[in-house]
Amino acid sequence: MATKSSIHIKPCNIASSEAHNRRTAEYMRHIGESRIYVVPELSTDNEQWINPDFGSPDLRMHYDNIRQMVKEKTGRAMQEKERERKGKNGKIVKIAGCSPIREGVLLVRSDTTLADVRKFGEECQRRWGITPLQIFLHKDEGHWLNGQPEAEDRESFKVGDRWFKPNYHAHIVFDWMNHETGKSRKLNDDDMMQMQTLASDILLMERGQSKAVTGKEHLERNDFIIEKQKAELQRMDAAKRHKEEQINLAEQELKQVKSEIRTDKLKKTATTAATAITSGVASRFGSGKLKELERANEKLQDEVSKRNTNIEKLQSQV
Repeated sequence: MATKSSIHIKPCNIASSEAHNRRTAEYMRHIGESRIYVVPELSTDNEQWINPDFGSPDLRMHYDNIRQMVKEKTGRAMQEKERERKGKNGKIVKIAGCSPIREGVLLVRSDTTLADVRKFGEECQRRWGITPLQIFLHKDEGHWLNGQPEAEDRESFKVGDRWFKPNYHAHIVFDWMNHETGKSRKLNDDDMMQMQTLASDILLMERGQSKAVTGKEHLERNDFIIEKQKAELQRMDAAKRHKEEQINLAEQELKQVKSEIRTDKLKKTATTAATAITSGVASRFGSGKLKELERANEKLQDEVSKRNTNIEKLQSQV
């Protein structure tokens, strides 16, 4: 199924955004060997663009410059924190603080280029006055499949011996301020719907349905990872139960074989009886079946032990 266009914009967390977007060494160390949603081998396909008119590439410094600009233009300090006021009906209304820097996550195709995303950002600036500061094209994120991809899946591919479902997307960091007035740009729901259509047109993708139609909220990256981890835990737990059932069946079969061998009928010393024992066991279980069952039992026990270890690791990450 083809990926549909989608753009989700939220206030930029400047404390963590750049570490994730730039794939800093510290961030990658934090990801570690879990490789839950980032595959380091694919990070070389990532691209980035920093607005040359931006000045310092540091978002914190740009945020501080905006704060100073607002003070100069309006004569008031920028309202950064959420505040409350009483409405006309007497009810308390919460007013969100100013979000001068916002970040959009834009779904893209596998062949989307940095130039394509820059074109989208430039058109957003022309239409709504929001200025792209940074663009990061990520092609190393996604999630691991539990097994083989579905027949209609044309995007998943193998990394090592596992199947990986990529989540191609771009991060666009916007300056959301009008630097002439010192006030924040005001975009309504209709503007956001137009932005999604714009993404569809420029990136040559099928337009996704808006939240107003689907009623679905955007799933943040961390929530998405947790959902995938939970699904993996459930899969591993089911596989563990299946292996345990196999062990129980194998143990029952072993007991049955040993019980038959120990019966009085099979304990007769006559040569004909001994021959019958050999013939009966061989015909029922095959040559060397006892040893084979014991080896299979040991292997299954080892697999369950490994799965228990993996489940404990995943549970510590959820």
